[in-house]
Amino acid sequence: MTPGQNQPPEKQTPAHGGPPLMKPSPGEEPGPGLVTWYGGIHRQRDLRLKGSALLGPGLAWLLIFLAIPCSGLVILSFARRGDFGDIHWIWNLDNYKRLLGYGLFGWTPDHLIILGRSLLVGLVSTLICILLAYPLTFYIATRPPKTRNWLLLLLVVPFWTNVVVRTYGWLLVLSPQLPPARIAAFFGFIETGAPLFPGSFATYLGLVSTFLPFMALPLYSSLERLDWELLEAARDLYASRWQVFTQAILPQTRPGLTVGVIVTFIPAMAMFVVTDLLGGARYMLIGNLIQNQFSTSRDWPFGAALCLALMALTMIGLMLYRRWGDPRDKNEKSGGAAP
Repeated sequence: MTPGQNQPPEKQTPAHGGPPLMKPSPGEEPGPGLVTWYGGIHRQRDLRLKGSALLGPGLAWLLIFLAIPCSGLVILSFARRGDFGDIHWIWNLDNYKRLLGYGLFGWTPDHLIILGRSLLVGLVSTLICILLAYPLTFYIATRPPKTRNWLLLLLVVPFWTNVVVRTYGWLLVLSPQLPPARIAAFFGFIETGAPLFPGSFATYLGLVSTFLPFMALPLYSSLERLDWELLEAARDLYASRWQVFTQAILPQTRPGLTVGVIVTFIPAMAMFVVTDLLGGARYMLIGNLIQNQFSTSRDWPFGAALCLALMALTMIGLMLYRRWGDPRDKNEKSGGAAP
């Protein structure tokens, strides 16, 4: 074979074992039915089989535990409740009209008020968790490794107990016999001998204590990889503390903040255990309303419509954040570099 002729493809043994891969020669095009992938020539059928084997378990999980239940809720939301709690498969839009406030006695804004209150409670709880999580995780990330591990352990301890147990613990702490209620009565916030629940204070206290670890742990993962040289450069340029936070710390911790907001806002908006015990009848949220439909009222079709409304609100919030809340997406669309 003369030097000018094409050389045969070089065989390459993969790192994970198996048959050798054919490494294409420079300028050589793969034959029909073949594709170049990771430096080797493969048959398209083999790649499809390998991709199906990798994606199959995840897709099956999503299908069984997400797609099928959501499809069942959609079908159920168009049914009608019978006189004794049974389900009549009579397709109608009565549940969605009732959700918008239209009923037998005209229009009422009760359900819309509950939806708005749920959004407000979820938003306020998330903001409080952010304000508490940043200094907390910043303090933990700057401690020595041994102390840091113990502090992280204390942060994770609430996950070891059920939320119902923790909520009943707050009922004991806020009872009239203990100092918090007595101090509040001394300053005139409540009547003497009255507990600090039910009410807004107890509701937000229970929600923040429940979801603070959900916000703090993703933030800590970002703060642990913080580039301290950027902070020193900002201080050298006479930046204020607020400018250091917004220009040096916030851009680096935005991934953890995004995850924390998602895993805090969505459950806080749908929480019903904390609001039931600490808020009482004064704080009816959409989670309480859904729980009542599937238990006390036995109105499963209307409960399914409420579940779909909650999922719709969640998806709208995520889409709005995706479009306007993340500066990296704006920079990608405009062709600029992410901060």
